[in-house]
Amino acid sequence: MAFTRPTGKHRRPSRAVRAGANVAGIAGLAATGVVAGFAAPALAATDDAPRVEDTGLTQALVIGDDTADRVGEQAEVQRSAADEAAIRLQAEAAAKKQAAEVKKADDEAKRKAEAERKEQERVTREQERQRLNLFVSPIDGSYVSTGYKASSSLWSSGSHTGVDFHAESGTSVHAVGAGTIVEAGWGGAYGNNVVIRHNDGTYTQYGHLSSIDVSVGQSVTAGQQIGLSGATGNVTGPHLHFEARTAPTYGSDIDPVEYLREHGVSV
Repeated sequence: MAFTRPTGKHRRPSRAVRAGANVAGIAGLAATGVVAGFAAPALAATDDAPRVEDTGLTQALVIGDDTADRVGEQAEVQRSAADEAAIRLQAEAAAKKQAAEVKKADDEAKRKAEAERKEQERVTREQERQRLNLFVSPIDGSYVSTGYKASSSLWSSGSHTGVDFHAESGTSVHAVGAGTIVEAGWGGAYGNNVVIRHNDGTYTQYGHLSSIDVSVGQSVTAGQQIGLSGATGNVTGPHLHFEARTAPTYGSDIDPVEYLREHGVSV
């Protein structure tokens, strides 16, 4: 079917049409949205209403100039609305894509920050573990002058319950490991002495000190000075008496050299 428009003073075409063809032609235009905005009665009431003519070759829907202009305007509006809708959809799609990319980057940054935080916590825990488990010699650069379990009438038990480190009076004495002071004061034959409970549940004792720098309940770290060596108590000369124990009391002694070596100290 073709659209035609009358021009000049041409004679109005015949109105003899088939009802079915008329309905089908207008319905066809309505289906395409071209004349959907016009009501059928309004068209029928004017001379400008579309008409269907059968030329014998092709059925033609004949419309007036005003109707053609209105149909063209409506088609243009529809095309413009469709273009605007397409642009809006493209903008929305672009906005969603950008939002997704921003969220992805933000999530990645959060994951990275969380991983870095956990790694820093791990490093801190490891450093703290090493600090708490670090052991040192009680006297820097010294050596054992009397060994563990050495026999002599000098000791009430008949044997040495610790080891003696060579030291002149006034030499700095260090806590061999981190722990808490459980005894600090006069210890009879031990003279001025200090006993430390370490984090692994073991104990160390430091005897014959000339002075004490710590007090009961105080926390100490490996290498911290706890006093100065001397010759107080039952001694024949200045030195440090060092014991390792499984309990704070006398008689729970263990080999102090092996104890230090097990904790990484070369003696």
